[in-house]
Amino acid sequence: MIPPRVLLLIPPLTQLNTPYPSTAYLAGFLKPRGYETFQADVGIEMVLALFCRNGLERVFDRLGRMPGDLPGEARQMLALQRAYVDSIDAVIGFLQGRDPALAPRICQGGFLPQGPRFAAARTQAAGGFGALDRARYLATLYLEDVADLVHETVTPHFAINRYAEHVGASATSFDSMARALAEPPGLTDELMLEALWRHVDEADPALVGLTVPFPGNLYGAFRIAQALKARHPSLRVALGGGYANTELRRLSDPRLFDYVDYVTLDDGERPLLCLLEHLAGKRDEAELRRTFLRSQGKVVWRDGARDPEFGMADLGTPTYAGLPLDRYLSVLDTLNPMHRLWSDGHWNKLTVAHGCYWKQCTFCDVGLDYIGRYEAAPSGILADRIEALIAETGRRGFHFVDEAAPPVGLKELALTLLERGVTISWWGNIRFESAFTPDLCRLLAASGCIAVSAGLEAASDRLLEAMKKGITVGRTARVAAAFRGAGIMVHAYLMYGLPGETVAETVDSLERVRQLFVQDLIQSAFWHRFVATAHSPIGLDPAAHGIRITGPAFGGFAENDLTHDDPLGEAPESLGEGLRKALYHYMEGESLAADVRSWFARPVPKPKVPRAWVARVLAEQPAGDDPMAERRFVWVGGTPVVEPSGKSRCRVILPTRVKDVQARMAPEKADWLVELIRTATPARDRRPAGYPSLKEVRAGYPFGGTRGFDALLRSQSWRHARAAGLLLV
Repeated sequence: MIPPRVLLLIPPLTQLNTPYPSTAYLAGFLKPRGYETFQADVGIEMVLALFCRNGLERVFDRLGRMPGDLPGEARQMLALQRAYVDSIDAVIGFLQGRDPALAPRICQGGFLPQGPRFAAARTQAAGGFGALDRARYLATLYLEDVADLVHETVTPHFAINRYAEHVGASATSFDSMARALAEPPGLTDELMLEALWRHVDEADPALVGLTVPFPGNLYGAFRIAQALKARHPSLRVALGGGYANTELRRLSDPRLFDYVDYVTLDDGERPLLCLLEHLAGKRDEAELRRTFLRSQGKVVWRDGARDPEFGMADLGTPTYAGLPLDRYLSVLDTLNPMHRLWSDGHWNKLTVAHGCYWKQCTFCDVGLDYIGRYEAAPSGILADRIEALIAETGRRGFHFVDEAAPPVGLKELALTLLERGVTISWWGNIRFESAFTPDLCRLLAASGCIAVSAGLEAASDRLLEAMKKGITVGRTARVAAAFRGAGIMVHAYLMYGLPGETVAETVDSLERVRQLFVQDLIQSAFWHRFVATAHSPIGLDPAAHGIRITGPAFGGFAENDLTHDDPLGEAPESLGEGLRKALYHYMEGESLAADVRSWFARPVPKPKVPRAWVARVLAEQPAGDDPMAERRFVWVGGTPVVEPSGKSRCRVILPTRVKDVQARMAPEKADWLVELIRTATPARDRRPAGYPSLKEVRAGYPFGGTRGFDALLRSQSWRHARAAGLLLV
């Protein structure tokens, strides 16, 4: 029997610059198992059908026929209709990287019509960028103006990176979705469905899989499912993804299954494979894995499969085949070099480890599979996948989308990349662990790491301890300094309004964050209000954390975000505007010396944090090379050169990529150092012999034994060698 054909779809809307990776993961899993698999991002196709000459003509045509008075901004843009229609195709080609020669004309002025976004933007500050980046920034403002026009007039569902998010956010009942689907399709819906039918006609699938990672994808997924059922009633439709995994775990409303046939939870590989075997007649319905469906008018749960979960080594290499990587848009909506990584350029997505190795934070969904089941990918297999993706896409940028990539896993991956001579640029999410030493950060940078993001959550040791974060603010500062010293950018996630948090603690947190920016320890941050979630320790046992859950009432559909009362807490939602305003300026390098109280609309307490707090933390002397530590030498510099320097001395030239470092020592010690560097240099044949350990090198030091080695650690020559790239990791 021929296996069922599968069409995997990314509904609108996630990012404009790169595909959401879920379909690439599943396609890479299914294809080696013999399933003909197609994938498409109808979100980017909808956007491109809107942002083109024909699309804008349709927008302006509807604008011209709208009853009543248009908003002033819309009237202004309607008056410039010709300028927008004539320029849109050129701007899109420029943002796709196909026409960089347009940059000088954009920067010159007078080419792009300037709407409301330009009036509020930092166009003068953008002048400090190169012509290409400045032009991309201005082109992004232009695109956002058009998106705002569409949102305010033609279809309120549309936004640059989300679609009808209000329909899916906190939708405890299916009522809001049912009402939205009962409305006639809007213009952007029509564009989305036009893209859909092209892929359905090409693939002729037996199963369509819809991935819903965020609330801003939910409406698009159901509008697609509605259209599929209307035109192809027998076509099977499955829905899964991050939204389903966190929000639909108590699903009981059968109306959802008027549109989709199956809802799967947690990792999609095993449920999808079981579902395909069921459709092929090889598996009973009762033997599905983690799947909701409707039977006799009621929602039922099927999880009878006895097959084990697939390990990280068994998942296969993601594939972007079928996704138009050259048509995505590299928008530049911020001048901050760290923050722009989320919207700038294509990133191949991979995972270093499944789940979180810490899984204790009280605010996190630690009991769910995507957090609670931890397994690291073998570094060799991960490197194989990296090389395969480079060969397929021609792109060398990688984003590791872990919950928190483990330090050991990143170290092993970095060594493997250096041993193979694979050049990539990468970034990912980590925890602010002390395991990220300055030397480990330098090793990661040598392997291509350009940035990390991590949850600081609260810049308060009391709150960090209460949430079982396992870090302190001082430790975070030192870890951030280690990354900064290696040239790696840092983004911090922050929360306010945590259980029991006072206004004074929020102000103190902002002062510590201000100092982290002043010292350039973090370059970007995002602050959001704490929300108790249904599957977190706080949501499961709110009384133990001093709060009371007040709603919302579950209506048979989604359940995740909970409202709560906090008798001991004093951090009102109104603080959020001041926190966001402060971060906006800090990320632009502005107002860093201003009193943090000035950001808030209402009086707040004076911070108790000393103005030199972070400087004092960084001034604490770090421990030296502990000769008993379980660490190994790795050399990330160039090949050393030894030259005579006088009768009894040698000059050891230690090349780095930016300069040469010199160490002077006796000839026999120079030979010993060169040999140590040789055995510590990453190479394909380095393992299984491994890298020399600090203990082994100290014990075997030929010039005075361990005492001689301890004296070497205090020498200037040793400091030069360490600075040039002799790492201990």
